[in-house]
Amino acid sequence: MKYKMKKILETLHRYNVEHMAKLNYGLDENIFYDALVIAPGWKPTSIIEDDSFKITVLATHSYISGYLVERAGLKIAWIQIASGAPNLLDHLTLCAELKFNKLIFVGAVGSLTDKFHVGDICTPSFSIAGVYANAYLEESIHDYIPFQEVYPKKKFIDQMIQMAKTKSININKASVFCTDSIALEYYHLEEIKKFNTDLIEMETSTFYLLADLLEVPAIALLVVSDNSAAGHPLVGRDEKLQSKYNYGRKVIIPHLIYQIANSK
Repeated sequence: MKYKMKKILETLHRYNVEHMAKLNYGLDENIFYDALVIAPGWKPTSIIEDDSFKITVLATHSYISGYLVERAGLKIAWIQIASGAPNLLDHLTLCAELKFNKLIFVGAVGSLTDKFHVGDICTPSFSIAGVYANAYLEESIHDYIPFQEVYPKKKFIDQMIQMAKTKSININKASVFCTDSIALEYYHLEEIKKFNTDLIEMETSTFYLLADLLEVPAIALLVVSDNSAAGHPLVGRDEKLQSKYNYGRKVIIPHLIYQIANSK
């Protein structure tokens, strides 16, 4: 963990109690987890249908919940949060109290081009920060410059892509635009397209900035849920598209989480 993250956590504790990860998610800072999964909207009880996983509900609240997912001796901490960069910023910051070997983000993503189809698995080559939550990671919020490119650690991403290939799973590298609004992104869609990114979602620029501060190997796994270029909607998918999306979300994603958590 970098010094800046330690200072953020120290300041947070100065005005609040400690053990906030335990209070909010039921996760214990005395346990070393093989991986931490953070998932806007996705609960393991909803997307994992493989009986080889054991899922224990640790905490449930109005907008967040915490779980322990186990398989073959692996312990995977899982927090389900609400969508948006501010939610990820707050909840992943609290997880700095925990010990975990790898960090995995899972969520849906929209395609802005015809290169990707509903159900495809993608990971950001970089994310453009069209969000304002990231301003609070600056020393002064006045210093924030939006629309900067945020890059993951390339070596780890490439290792996980190669690992997935050995399991006959294709993870596509693609550029991502991060937005603060799903409903209003369509109003600005032509402007957003001028950034020449492939995909659009809400959280990955914030995720990778925090992963850098936490100094933990991290990867975002995104399932394409809609495609504005092809006319495939986010709401109102037909049965064929829904089946493809569910396969990526409920079959491929849990398998990848286990393989990444188990990787050396």
